[in-house]
Amino acid sequence: MSDPATKTTLDPVLLLGEIAEIGGDAARGAWVARQLRAQGLQAQTDELGNVWAGQGSSLLVAHIDTVLSPTHLRKEQNRWYGPAVGDNSSGVAVLMALASELVNLGCTVAFNVGEEGLGNLRGARQLVKHLRPRQMIAVDGYLPGIVSRSAGSYRMRACFMGPGGHAWGDREAPSPVPALGQALAQMYALERTSDTSLNVGRLWGGKAINAIPQEVGFELDLRALEASVLGQKVSQVREILMEAARRFNVRLEVEVLGERPAGSTATPAMLEAARKALGEVGLEAQFTAGSTDASAGVEAGIPAITLSVYRGGGAHTPEEWVEPESLRQGVQALRSFMRQLAQA
Repeated sequence: MSDPATKTTLDPVLLLGEIAEIGGDAARGAWVARQLRAQGLQAQTDELGNVWAGQGSSLLVAHIDTVLSPTHLRKEQNRWYGPAVGDNSSGVAVLMALASELVNLGCTVAFNVGEEGLGNLRGARQLVKHLRPRQMIAVDGYLPGIVSRSAGSYRMRACFMGPGGHAWGDREAPSPVPALGQALAQMYALERTSDTSLNVGRLWGGKAINAIPQEVGFELDLRALEASVLGQKVSQVREILMEAARRFNVRLEVEVLGERPAGSTATPAMLEAARKALGEVGLEAQFTAGSTDASAGVEAGIPAITLSVYRGGGAHTPEEWVEPESLRQGVQALRSFMRQLAQA
C-alpha cells in the first residue's frame, strides 16, 4: 500500500463543526451518507443504520451514536464545548476527512451505531459479520491513547418484586426494598482489583412515600480484563441476588442487557504502527485497555485495535470539550498508522 498520487483529505475541523451539532442516529447517518457521496464514494447502509463505503480487508469504524444529544457548540479560544463534541463526533470527523483516501487505498470506512449505552456493539458486530474484514481499526478516544486490549463487560437488569401494599395497613407484607439494599451493599463489598469494575448506573422503584413498592431494581455494569475473572464476578453477583430474594421472601428477575469480550488480538505490527504513527506527530503512545467497537473484532478473532485522534475531556457530560486543532493531528496520525501498518 502506498499513498495515492492525489489526496482528497478534507478539513476535520470543518466537518466537526457540522456533525457535532446533529442529534440522533438517523440524522447523523444521513449526514455521513451525504459526505461520502460528495467525495465520489458509494454510501451503503443496513437496517441498523450503519453507513459505509468501500470493500477492503481493513475495516475502519467510527461510531455515530452518542450518550447525550448534541446541541449548539460553544466555541471558546482553543476549545469547543458541547455534548458529544468529542465522543465520538471528533472520531467521525477525522475518519470522514480521510474517507476517500482510505477507500482508494483498499480500505472500508464505516460509521456505525450501537456503541454507547445499551447498544451492545450491535453496529460493529453486524459490520464484522457482513463485511468479513481481515483486520479492524476503531477511530475513537483521546490522544495519545491506544486501546490495545478489550475489557470484557457484562450488563444486567435485576428486579426484586413483592405484593406491595399500604405502608401501615400492610406493614407485615414482604418488601423488596431491603433485598435491594442487601444486594447493593454486598455487591459493592466484593473484592475487586484494579483490573475489574462494578457500577450500578440506574436505580428505580416505588410510587409513593406511604406505599410499599411492588418492584425495585437496578442496572449493573461489570467489567474485567480477564474473561475468567469476569465470569467469577458474574457468578458472585447472581448468588448475592438470589440470597437477598430468598432472605426477604420476594421474587427476583434478572435480564442480561449485553456482553462484550475480554482479550486482545492486536498484532505486534499494529502496536508498532501505532507507536510510530503517534511518534510522527510528536506524541508517545499510551497503550491501555478499554471497551470500544474494536471489541467486535476481538470477539471475531481478527486483529483489532483502537486509535485515538483528538484531545479533549468531559466525555458523556454536557460540558464535553475538544481542542479542534488536535483533529488535524489525529488525521496525520491515522494516515501514518495505515501507512506503517501496510509496510509491516
